[in-house]
Amino acid sequence: MNKESTSINRRRFLKMGATLSAPLILPSGLLGKNAPSNRITLGFIGMGGQGTGRNLGTFLNQEDATVLAVCDVRKTAMENARNMVDKKYQNSNCAVYQDFREMLSRKDLDGIVISTPDHWHVPLSLLALRTGKDVFCEKPSLMITEGRELVNEVAKRKAVFQWGIEDRSLIKYHRLAGWARSGAIGKLQSVHVSLPRKPAFLKEDIAPVPDDLDWNMWLGPAPFHDYTPTRTHHQTWRTISDYSGGAITDWGAHLVDTAQVGAAMDNSGPSEVSGTGTLPDPKKYQSDVPVDFNLHYRYANGVDMFVQDGKVDIKFVGSEGWVRCAGWDGVWSASSNKILRIKEFGNEANFWPRPQIEHRDFLDSMKSRKQPAYHAEAGHRLSSTLHLGHMAIRSGRTIRWDPAKEAFPSGDTDSAKSIIYKRPARDWQSA
Repeated sequence: MNKESTSINRRRFLKMGATLSAPLILPSGLLGKNAPSNRITLGFIGMGGQGTGRNLGTFLNQEDATVLAVCDVRKTAMENARNMVDKKYQNSNCAVYQDFREMLSRKDLDGIVISTPDHWHVPLSLLALRTGKDVFCEKPSLMITEGRELVNEVAKRKAVFQWGIEDRSLIKYHRLAGWARSGAIGKLQSVHVSLPRKPAFLKEDIAPVPDDLDWNMWLGPAPFHDYTPTRTHHQTWRTISDYSGGAITDWGAHLVDTAQVGAAMDNSGPSEVSGTGTLPDPKKYQSDVPVDFNLHYRYANGVDMFVQDGKVDIKFVGSEGWVRCAGWDGVWSASSNKILRIKEFGNEANFWPRPQIEHRDFLDSMKSRKQPAYHAEAGHRLSSTLHLGHMAIRSGRTIRWDPAKEAFPSGDTDSAKSIIYKRPARDWQSA
C-alpha cells in the first residue's frame, strides 16, 4: 500500500533546486498555474455515494487539485475510490486507508474532504484542523455545542473550512433569497418551507459484521450498538438520532439555509421555536427521528418561518408580493413576473454575489485564505436552527432561544427542561 505521494510538492521542489548547481531545463508541465508545485493536495474520508459521486468526482475534475489518498471504514468502498483516482491520473499512486488517523498524519496533504455520516462530521473536522489542514465537510453538525467548538477551532487556526452544501451557488436559490432580502417583495413577512419525509425503518436482528467493515470505527463517537444489516445504509442511518436528524437536518440544511439568507438571519437564528411531529414506535422501529413534522420559527426581526413535511418547496411572502421555487432546484414563480426579471443583488447591502460550485469555492479560498461562501459559522447557525426544531418536537414545548448568546434565556427553565442538549461521546478508541 503506497502511503506517500510521488508527486513534487512546492517544498520538495524548492529544496531540490537549492541543492543543484547545474542549470535545469524543465518540462512545460512543471510550470504555470497548474504545475505540481501549485496544485492543492487532498485526502478524502468517507467514500460512499456522496463521497465518490459528488465530492471525489468533482475535485478530480479541478485542474489545480491532486487527490493523494482515500479512506473508508469499508474496504470495498475504499478500493472503489482508489480505482477512480488511479483511472483519472492514469497511474497507481493513490494511497488507501481504513483508519483515518494514518491519513491525517501525512504531512503532504493540504486539505481533507469529509463525506461520512453526520455524527463524524465535527469530530473528524476538528482532528483534521489540528493537524494543520483545511477542511471541506458535508453537512450538518450533530449537536449545537459541537458546532460552536468547530467554529472556534477554525478561527483559532485561521483555517479554511467549507460546508458541503451547494444551495448558495445554485442560481435559483441565490436569486430567490436575493429577491426576498433586497425588498423586491416588500417587507418580508413569512417563509414557507416544505421538506420530503424519510420513512421509518423496522428493527432488525443482530448480524455478523461484514469482513470488510470496521464497525467500531463506523460507530466512532456514537453510543455502541450491535451491527444490523441495514444500519450503515445512508437512508437508514439518517433516521437514527445517534447519527443524524432525519429530513429536518438533511433536507432542512438546504432549504432552511435559503430561508434564513432571504430573511437576513443567516448569521443569527430564531428566538422562538414550536412544533409537532410523530416519532416512530421504539418497540417496532430502529428509526427514532420525526417521520412527519410541522414547525414554526419566529425571528427577532418579525419574520415567521414554517417548516413542514411534504414536497420540496420554498416560498417567501412579503408585504408587496411573493416568490417561490417548487421542486429541488425547480420552477420559479412570483406574484409578478417583473420580480423574476431582477438579476443583480451584489450591490444590495449585506448580500453577496453568487459563488461558484462549493468545491471550486473551497480551492479558491485555500489559495486566497478568505472565507468561502459556506463557512463554519454559516453552517453552525443553520444546524442550530434545525436542532432547535428537534428540541421543540421532542419536548412538546415552545423553545425560547437567545441566538446572540447561543443559550436559553436566563431563568427560562421550560426551554431547557427535558431537552438533550449535549450527547456524551463514546470512547471508541479503547472499545
